[in-house]
Amino acid sequence: MDLQLTGKVALITGGSKGIGRAAAKILVDEGAKVAIIARNQAGLAEAARWIYEQTGQEILTLSGDVTLESDCHQAVEQTVQHYGQLHILINNAGTAAAQPFSAIEPAQWQADLDLKLFAAIHCSRAAVPHMKRAGGGVIVNVTAVGGKTPGASSMPSSVSRAAGLALTKAMSKDLAPEQIRVNTVCIGGIRSEQIERMWQQTAPELTWEQYATLPSHNIPLGRIGNSEEAARVIVFLVSGAASYVTGTSVNIDGGRADVL
Repeated sequence: MDLQLTGKVALITGGSKGIGRAAAKILVDEGAKVAIIARNQAGLAEAARWIYEQTGQEILTLSGDVTLESDCHQAVEQTVQHYGQLHILINNAGTAAAQPFSAIEPAQWQADLDLKLFAAIHCSRAAVPHMKRAGGGVIVNVTAVGGKTPGASSMPSSVSRAAGLALTKAMSKDLAPEQIRVNTVCIGGIRSEQIERMWQQTAPELTWEQYATLPSHNIPLGRIGNSEEAARVIVFLVSGAASYVTGTSVNIDGGRADVL
């Protein structure tokens, strides 16, 4: 299948590791030009080195904090200055934070919303004018299945992610006339630093393969997924192969969620 990504320009937030890095590598494989932004310069350098070793292609690395509106706009402008245009934005920056409601201080609420909601808003606002000039574009907001099925002690992440789902649907309606598609992927049960810490804390005697397939994870497909599996879905959604898909969410969770 031709994904029609050759020559497309993509910016990925939180692109130095995990799903963001995996998506960057696959996009480069498909002929796209990629910029990634993250706060950790060492992580950015390592991601760029790894992608070059895997693909023989260089990417643009941008050091910045997407919780700051100014850094979001600067990242978009630097990407356009370097590559000449922008077609794809993947709002991937985020971490897991889960506590009971009574334990969360106001500053924690604000920090979580800044990272998971307002970063996507600010980056999208900066990117949309360039996408309009390019004749269209694609935005993917990376959220989580917990935004659809928030449980006890799941805040503030579940609330921020629910807002991201609403943002995706509303943006898709507003931007469709400009041929800008907006979708979200809802992550659950994908290997991450948080899951690896839990593995080391609760079952360090197990190999990763043993831990990932424990029945206690309650994943119908029987295992924790990996970053590449999530990245492949994201790359499909930003590609020409998904040209009639907008305003939708895709769960990437091995079937664990009880909602569509």
